[in-house]
Amino acid sequence: MIYFKKLTVALGLVLASVLGAEATAATVAAPDLAVAPAAAGTRDIVQEIINVIGLKPRFELMPADIDNAAAVVYNGKRYILYNERFLDAINNAVHTDWGGVSIIAHEIGHHLNGHTLTRSGSNPGDELEADEFSGFVLRKMGASLAEAQAAINLLSDERTSRTHPGRNYRLEAISKGWRSANEQLIASAKSPQPDQRAIARTQPTQRQLQQIQGEQRTSQNSSLDSRYVLSRVHFSKAPREEFYITTKLQLVHVTDNGIKIIGKLAKTNNPEFPYYFESDVLQPVYVTERGVLVNRQGHKVGYLA
Repeated sequence: MIYFKKLTVALGLVLASVLGAEATAATVAAPDLAVAPAAAGTRDIVQEIINVIGLKPRFELMPADIDNAAAVVYNGKRYILYNERFLDAINNAVHTDWGGVSIIAHEIGHHLNGHTLTRSGSNPGDELEADEFSGFVLRKMGASLAEAQAAINLLSDERTSRTHPGRNYRLEAISKGWRSANEQLIASAKSPQPDQRAIARTQPTQRQLQQIQGEQRTSQNSSLDSRYVLSRVHFSKAPREEFYITTKLQLVHVTDNGIKIIGKLAKTNNPEFPYYFESDVLQPVYVTERGVLVNRQGHKVGYLA
């Protein structure tokens, strides 16, 4: 994931800039729209959101001289415009980079739900649809419900206005989208069908293990020789432990007592979870196409480096 850069911006800047609403869906006709050069990496946020919903991005993400963020149509082209200082302030205020991502996802929701095809401006119904889309996307990307709701929980007004629903309605809409995505993830993860033809069960030879262990003993900061490493595996509950996937697709644990093979990377027939760890010592752990590790409940438990 590409995160927004963090700056030290006072919370007052956030509250003053949004006036209780984080975004406005609009059709822009004015020819003097002030657009800044796109910041490096910001397009990747859009691409990551698009990847989890399987659509092609038919809009551009661009920094602009606006108060907060907006989904707009200008000269027949769709844009997601955002104020960089606004998003930086959001992330600092809620202490998570998911805050800025949720705002961008909300604006993409306006485009994909067709809200920018009219000139009616913001209304509570459209905002709730965009909020629900944001919750759905952030769960697919690995955010918790609290992370998905953080920005709106901070920015939205308690009462419903002419243009935006009240805070509780918005949080519930995000929760609805998040739960929908979570149910999909759980259903997909419950019955993986390993394709044993695709993954050979060949165990490493004794000579190969001795060579690997020999490499480990050559250094006090022992680790697997890069020739045998396919990926580093980070488990959230064991952040300081060393786990790797070898070129033989074994899941190994590097300990002071040597290298232990604790499982194997196997393939499923599920496109959302193309791999899982086949192990006698681990609960089922599934690997998304982006390298995120999830358990049977759909909760993120780690990632592949």
